[in-house]
Amino acid sequence: MFELRIITKFAAAHQLRMVAEQCENLHGHNWKVEVCVCGDKLNEAGVLIDFGVLKQYVREIVNRLDHTFLNDFDFFEGNPSSEKIAVYIAERLQEKLDDHDVRVRRVTTWESDDASATYMPLEKLSALA
Repeated sequence: MFELRIITKFAAAHQLRMVAEQCENLHGHNWKVEVCVCGDKLNEAGVLIDFGVLKQYVREIVNRLDHTFLNDFDFFEGNPSSEKIAVYIAERLQEKLDDHDVRVRRVTTWESDDASATYMPLEKLSALA
């Protein structure tokens, strides 16, 4: 099994509901996103997937979120938490990776230096098996 990891960033605002009172106020973050993908087979070039291709895919997804008010996206159902942002990125990325022999292993969204959420879609799949 091979694992690749990349990190990118974006800035966005959100307003959470039904959480800590302070978070219910409109506020923003400089998000850090860590993406891990995995697979068993290397391609003809001897890599799982080219880092440039992976970075491009993630950048396309993150660019949709950059400098926006995240509550405006229907996908988040009105509460764009760190957890939901990680799911959004993981699902959009997996759609792009379906043509490759690569799976999203985990996506971690850091809203600050000491607070993050991680989504692991493969854990979900293995729990169902």
